[in-house]
Amino acid sequence: MKIVIDEEKCVAAGQCVSAAEEVFDQRDEDGIVFLLNPSPPAELADDVRRAAAVCPALAITIEE
Repeated sequence: MKIVIDEEKCVAAGQCVSAAEEVFDQRDEDGIVFLLNPSPPAELADDVRRAAAVCPALAITIEE
């Protein structure tokens, strides 16, 4: 699983962090998402998929 974030689309809603806090976090200065773990273990895959699905800006894509 490869996670791609489009920072230009991110609206800093934080839904991804709520869904997968082990994988995503937000920058303090502007709230834009960044990856804590670009290659998460398989047991976090469902959380990562959920994070991508709940992103209001569709800024997260997953390449399986």
